[in-house]
Amino acid sequence: MSYNIEECIENIVKSYEEYPMISKLDADELLNKEILVKTAEKIRKVLLPGFFNDNKVRKDYIKYIIGEDIEYIQYNLQKQIAKALGSKEDCNLSFEGKQKEADRIVAEFLDRLPALREYFQTDLIAFYNGDPAAYSTDEIIFSYPGYYAINIFRIAHELFVAGVPMIPRILTEHAHSKTGIDIHPGATVGKYFFIDHGTGIVIGETTTIGDNVKIYQGVTLGALSTRKGQALKGIKRHPTIGNNVTIYSGTSILGGETVIGDDAVIGGNSFIVESIAPGTKVTVKNPELKISGGKPVETDSNWVI
Repeated sequence: MSYNIEECIENIVKSYEEYPMISKLDADELLNKEILVKTAEKIRKVLLPGFFNDNKVRKDYIKYIIGEDIEYIQYNLQKQIAKALGSKEDCNLSFEGKQKEADRIVAEFLDRLPALREYFQTDLIAFYNGDPAAYSTDEIIFSYPGYYAINIFRIAHELFVAGVPMIPRILTEHAHSKTGIDIHPGATVGKYFFIDHGTGIVIGETTTIGDNVKIYQGVTLGALSTRKGQALKGIKRHPTIGNNVTIYSGTSILGGETVIGDDAVIGGNSFIVESIAPGTKVTVKNPELKISGGKPVETDSNWVI
């Protein structure tokens, strides 16, 4: 069988012109996802010193160790943010203007790191206090996907609030791919946030979550409809969750006007599209279980199933 490889290449190259939206040729301002992920991990290492360093971190040398990481973060984040600013369709900044704006954003972001550490600690406390299966806070930092996803979200949210395009979403989608937890960087999340198990959780862009909130796997905090597409941009589409709320697995809470009041408990597999008053307990009536076929099974208690 003969095959014309040159003709194949010509057809592929031709398709680059036909479908320019999915081609990036001669692009000077293309982001580097690998560097962004590595930079986020460096930020996490600075915020959680000693946990992810290759060697023991001595307190006497902490300034030098952290200084090296901060230098890496500052250089690469500034470079990537400048590229991201240039990718905006309405960007009218010169090259120097983009560099200057990126410098400003990075400086303000670095100044926010101590405040981010407070959120990291309150989240950790919520995880430990809320999960009897956790034997230590170290175990949570090293192994809990929910804690990792929230860490990356906290970092990405700071960049989102600063007006950085694309990069925040790249970071949270990286965490999503690792953990199965999808938190949009635009969401607003209070302190002491606890995600238990976490797989399948979706938290939309305009969601607001208060303090001391616990969410289980499979929960969706989403929009009622996105059929209007880009026309909905900037409109609150996702719910507001008050303080001290618990939302059990498989629940969907939808709509920008939906408010879950403080101290509410939402039972598993609920579907909610209207506001719930503070202190309310919402449960779904147990479905009827029908069993047919099969052979009776004798148990130690002499019951027959």
